[in-house]
Amino acid sequence: MRASDNTMQGMKPGFGPVVGALPLLGLLSTLAGCTVGPDFKRPEAAITKEWRTQGDPRLLKQAEVDTQWWKSFGDPSLDRLVELAYRQNLPLRIAGLRIVEARAQLAILTGRQYPQVQVATGSAAAVGRSENAAASNLIDLANLGEIDRHYLEYQLGFDALWEVDFWGKYRRGVESGTAGLLASVADYQSSLVSLTAEVARTYVLVRTYEVLIEQARENVRIQEEGFRIAESRFNNGATSELDMTQAATLLESTRATIPQLEGGLVQARNALSTLLGQPTGAVEALLAGPKRIPLAPATVAVGMPAEILRRRPDVRSAELFAAAQCARIGIAEAELYPSFSLFGTIGLQASNAGAASTNLFSLGSLAYSVGPRIVFPFLNYGRLKNGVRVEDARFQQLLVNYRNTVLKAGQEVEDSLAGFVSAQKAMAFQQAAVKAAQRSVELAVVQYREGAVDYQRVLDAQRSLLEQQNNLAQTSSSIATNLVALYKALGGGWEVRRDQPVVPEPMQAEMEQRTNWGDMLSKPRAQEAKTLSQPGKQ
Repeated sequence: MRASDNTMQGMKPGFGPVVGALPLLGLLSTLAGCTVGPDFKRPEAAITKEWRTQGDPRLLKQAEVDTQWWKSFGDPSLDRLVELAYRQNLPLRIAGLRIVEARAQLAILTGRQYPQVQVATGSAAAVGRSENAAASNLIDLANLGEIDRHYLEYQLGFDALWEVDFWGKYRRGVESGTAGLLASVADYQSSLVSLTAEVARTYVLVRTYEVLIEQARENVRIQEEGFRIAESRFNNGATSELDMTQAATLLESTRATIPQLEGGLVQARNALSTLLGQPTGAVEALLAGPKRIPLAPATVAVGMPAEILRRRPDVRSAELFAAAQCARIGIAEAELYPSFSLFGTIGLQASNAGAASTNLFSLGSLAYSVGPRIVFPFLNYGRLKNGVRVEDARFQQLLVNYRNTVLKAGQEVEDSLAGFVSAQKAMAFQQAAVKAAQRSVELAVVQYREGAVDYQRVLDAQRSLLEQQNNLAQTSSSIATNLVALYKALGGGWEVRRDQPVVPEPMQAEMEQRTNWGDMLSKPRAQEAKTLSQPGKQ
């Protein structure tokens, strides 16, 4: 380019190559719009059109499931436990921290779209050349003397390298990172659903053990009365010792069940303490309410099968992980093609060797190097192609996993619906059985006292009463646990934490003391908030 050109007027001739590289920069930036690899589309998944038990009057078809379903049991102790678990559960905190990790990872991937190398450098070196080296015999033609073997050299500069995203490799990276972030949000929501259900299920188990223990103690009192009657009749010669020993056998066997039930109660309470992120024994004060199994509501909103694809976080997580992997195919495929980069180095260099100037900050100390670079790994196609195949095989695995997750979700809903409806139907019959067993005990004891029947009739009646009472407690517990499983299968319960930070404030302060986290520890950002408010539409 001639110095008389308009673009060069007022410039030093040495800047020509720098300016000449600018059109190439603009050209590559314009062409960097191609994106290789497949675009993700939500996979099809087989799902039934309606639930098999949909016609039952206990089940409502309304689309929206209660987002605070545990409150439908009307048990303040359960409400308090769920609230504490949300604040204190440790695995839930880990799920929240994974969101923070994914935010930082996405920021890294986003930064790779910009010049990958931006380095400021500086150095000062004392150089001493060997007398026996070939370079030491060179002649400085300008000064007609030998080159100085001992001198000082100074450098100050800036290096940059930008691999233009010609094939969309870095855009695919951002796409994968975004899907990975949203998948971590969905996993956090899934942890909320599982945590709520597990707290409710364990609470029902605690109350069931308490009811069974109380029933066993009540039956001990009943059987003690029977034993006294048998003992009295034996002492009066009205019956043999066999009646008394049979009464004692039943009484002691009933007493033996109580320590076993108490052991199960302690274990259930310990599990509840762990769910609340507390040491064992911490829940005793929280369980001070009435010792009864939570009563299920008369009707339950279940919606339609297609709704679980929108509501269940684990289904959305499986879809998002597949989307993230789909983008990785494009990243691997971009490695098959040449990469285009622009590099540049500009700086100041000075030395006191010979007649060189030591003025580092003079115009004559300016040095630069700038230009394009192309890298084409044409001899590595076997390795790179197999890399694409690896990513594609992983993607296909995740597609199959998504379909399997949907199938399992449908099965979980159907199973819990069947269990809930069946237990509800059995409840009325079981209540009638308990009333009949209680009346049988009363009649058998009266008739035995009068000598109308032998003690075997009393034994059979008392065994049947304990059995039917336990069956009633188990049926009531089954109704509650199947309802809990149903709400978990429908994916409800995570919505109450939609606007809350995923990392508790005390933990935020602890992390901020070590690292500057910016706004990454705060409430969900725009894209996450959109996913939380419109699940299944990302």
